[in-house]
Amino acid sequence: MSNSAAKKGAGSGPLAGIRVVDLTSVVFGPYATQIMADMGADVIKIEPPAGDNTRHITVGPEAGMGGIYVNVNRGKRSLMLDLRQEADKAVLRKLIATADVFIHSMRGSAIAKLGFSYEAVRAIRPDIVYTNCYGYSRRGPEADQPAYDDTIQAECGITHVQGLMNGEPGFVATIMADKVAGLHALHATMMALFHRERTGEGQEVEVTMFEAMSSFMLVEHANGAMFDPPTTPAHYHRAVEKNRRPYKTKDGYVAALVYNDKHWNAFMAAVKPAWETDEFSTLEKRAKQIGRVYGLLGETFLTRTTQEWLDLLRELHIPCAILRTTDELFDNEHLNAIGFFETIDTPQGPTRFPGVPTWFSATPGQVQGPAPRLGEHNAALLTELGLDTESQ
Repeated sequence: MSNSAAKKGAGSGPLAGIRVVDLTSVVFGPYATQIMADMGADVIKIEPPAGDNTRHITVGPEAGMGGIYVNVNRGKRSLMLDLRQEADKAVLRKLIATADVFIHSMRGSAIAKLGFSYEAVRAIRPDIVYTNCYGYSRRGPEADQPAYDDTIQAECGITHVQGLMNGEPGFVATIMADKVAGLHALHATMMALFHRERTGEGQEVEVTMFEAMSSFMLVEHANGAMFDPPTTPAHYHRAVEKNRRPYKTKDGYVAALVYNDKHWNAFMAAVKPAWETDEFSTLEKRAKQIGRVYGLLGETFLTRTTQEWLDLLRELHIPCAILRTTDELFDNEHLNAIGFFETIDTPQGPTRFPGVPTWFSATPGQVQGPAPRLGEHNAALLTELGLDTESQ
């Protein structure tokens, strides 16, 4: 644990006392470190004079404070350094000596050229957990290639399976690769910290978007392609079935999964559709002709209103939901009842953050504060490090 643990002050949560030196940008790395900050870590975001590009890609209440940036950098402190300058490199080296985690999202050649490879950082802090966030592993032929969410969605098969469902390749409407890889960076860093807690030994960690998303996609889509010889193509047929979509009702839509035998039998007993026969009587039979099953259910759902279906399905304990917009999440009864959103005062005005989605009985996390303006904490951090603020 860092000997500077108490300097931040108000941090709370299971990572209180951990200091993270964060050289990540955009979403992959910052999402991982945002969660660390929510959990009480002192996350010090190192930014170049131009700042993180994410400051400018969405609209915010002031320049350089766009919504995505504000959300994934909340609770962090910003230290602006020009790492082309030796004086600023010296500041970073002094900061590293106080840190528990060093995490970056530069290409391997770039971070080494700056003088902050794992070997260089370990020489300053031998027990450091050093996390690399890359597009592709350094061990393969694509090492050092740039990567973004769209290109990784294409590489890992998402665009392909979307095409199997919709007729042509497409992206999913969320930056899934960035966020999944960010969660991998988080848990990999935490496991390395756990190892250090037991042994005192730091280590280097590598997390890559392509490998993380390949693993993510192949959880279900590996399917029969895992076997020798393969028994099916590498996709999960139910997930890509073109009729797998919200069911249209008399007055709208409803999402429902009438799938396992318990739910199927309850639905059939209550609804009694004319088409029900023994050929659909077991999950195994239905799985082999899931397209027909979805099609027949789709015809059946047209016969009642959305509310009528919701009332019946909930009575039968069959998974179901209305279709919500992302705007409606901010007024969701369940989320508001559990206090999911946290409104805090920021220099830009009151900001309603989506809060911490995990719960701890003894060390709960929380939104620790607003996102920083560029270089906002330079003076405070230089003072903590015992450096002359006038020279910076």
